[in-house]
Amino acid sequence: MDLFSELATIIGIAAAVSFVMLLLKQPLILGHILTGVIVGPMALNIIRSEETIQVFSHLGITSLLFIIGLSLHPTVLKDVGRVALFAGLGQVFFTSIIGLSIGYGFGFSWLTSLYLAVAFTLSSTIIATKLLQDRHDVNTVYGKIVIGMLLVQDLVALLSVIIVTAGASGGTGEAFIALGLKTVLLASSLVLVSLYVLPALTPIFARSQEFLFLFAIGWGIGTAAIFRAFGLSVELGALAAGIALATSPYVFEVVAKMRLLRDFFIIMFFVLMGSQVTLIDLNLMVWPILAYTAFVLIGNPIIIMSILGVMGYSKRTSFLAGISMAQVSEFSLVLVMLGINAGHVPSNMLPIVMSVGIMTIAFSTAAALNADALYTRLSPILSFFERRQPKTERTVREHYDAILFGCHRIGNDFLASILKLGMPYVVVDFDPRVIAELTHRRVRVRYGDASDNEFLEAINVEKAKVIISTAPDYETNEFIVNKVRKTNNTAVIIVTGERIEDAERLYAAGASYVVMPHHVGGNYAAQLVTRYGADSRKYNSERERHLQHIRERHRLTHPFQHMHLHGSPQRTVRHPMS
Repeated sequence: MDLFSELATIIGIAAAVSFVMLLLKQPLILGHILTGVIVGPMALNIIRSEETIQVFSHLGITSLLFIIGLSLHPTVLKDVGRVALFAGLGQVFFTSIIGLSIGYGFGFSWLTSLYLAVAFTLSSTIIATKLLQDRHDVNTVYGKIVIGMLLVQDLVALLSVIIVTAGASGGTGEAFIALGLKTVLLASSLVLVSLYVLPALTPIFARSQEFLFLFAIGWGIGTAAIFRAFGLSVELGALAAGIALATSPYVFEVVAKMRLLRDFFIIMFFVLMGSQVTLIDLNLMVWPILAYTAFVLIGNPIIIMSILGVMGYSKRTSFLAGISMAQVSEFSLVLVMLGINAGHVPSNMLPIVMSVGIMTIAFSTAAALNADALYTRLSPILSFFERRQPKTERTVREHYDAILFGCHRIGNDFLASILKLGMPYVVVDFDPRVIAELTHRRVRVRYGDASDNEFLEAINVEKAKVIISTAPDYETNEFIVNKVRKTNNTAVIIVTGERIEDAERLYAAGASYVVMPHHVGGNYAAQLVTRYGADSRKYNSERERHLQHIRERHRLTHPFQHMHLHGSPQRTVRHPMS
């Protein structure tokens, strides 16, 4: 079977298994892992191009972590950095101590017990972040804490690998020094690029959405490759690439475009994981597997909840953070395999880690996706982990009461009205020149496509109170109206229509009002003729009102020219299509 046929077969089986998972109302991640078991050596054994699938797997990990990094604005990292550091280090310490005791209890050597303890301390960055995205909780308080703790764990994992590899060659001290120098060099370079290079380049790339998408892929994968070349992890590189781009006004569109790429390649990661499942001697391994599985699923969340409770967080935040990290990391397999290759760990320990990993991923995924129901049932018990007066938690998820799509021509009129209302708002446009001008005017703006479903979900369009679209094409406006009306019947939706037939169909879809630019002006002028006839004096008041409106709009769309007229330095910004 050639590579193309092999991939086609794997994808076909993955689609069939996923369909069964949907019927059974089970997480699709479990379906992908089961697909790996089916195509692996335990069943069909059709995987021959494992190296290619590993490349796809790495691309999935890179795109997933890159998207997570795009959500980590530096101000957000500052808000949760302290708690993530203390909670992450505390979790690693206490989990390692208990894990070491479990290994001793089963008669493993102290070195083997230490390897297993560290391995089961690490939570899966891939699984946890995927669950956060599936629950749309990346930007919640607990979501940021989880991501921060995962970063701390990744650093611990990296240090563990350095200790193992450098210890085998007798160069631990030199390896640590080299790691520190490389980390400082890469971090400094990324900060400089994000401050001075990316802001100048991204408006150029954003002139074409396809070009922007290609740039985002190149930036994320390229940065991850540089980190790998320096001996650091691909995961950290992809995450750092996303953080460096997180302040860009085009971040929402990049995230929306990257998600489709992520969803395809991440499937290969789980398929590859499932294909590595092998048969083991249950008589010898069943009790260690069950003990470590229970520890990861129950003990690890209890440790996290205890730490976050002491730090003053609510029981809900502590509970959600705990179950989000109740699984074994894919990096744990790497660590144990390194220990086996170094002669520190017997080879029969790898099936234990693999089995615990599969079981914890299965149970933690199901628990996380049903977290709200679990929390409701366990809430009285969870009060033990909460202070009497927990700190008030402020969500960092963006929400807008008013959303304006398009700021050309009549869009500026609507913008002036929105600003007068004082609502939390955002303007969406895909013209880089408009983005640049609105940014100079300090207008809250996002680069994005109104016809992109992923983008509309990212800005939470269904929860807005006023949605205005000045997009000229009917299909985009119909899409916006239908999407909002699925969940929101009270929002005011104002869209534009070129033809009478379009207006009728948009009204039928649920639009509150349809603006017809080619009809409104002429209709209003015709009413003036009917009202005032040939009496030129009666038009004077209308003339003055119209002139005042034109001047006010010019002042809003050309603020720097207006400042120059009043003695301020001139700064001309060309307004597109005006």
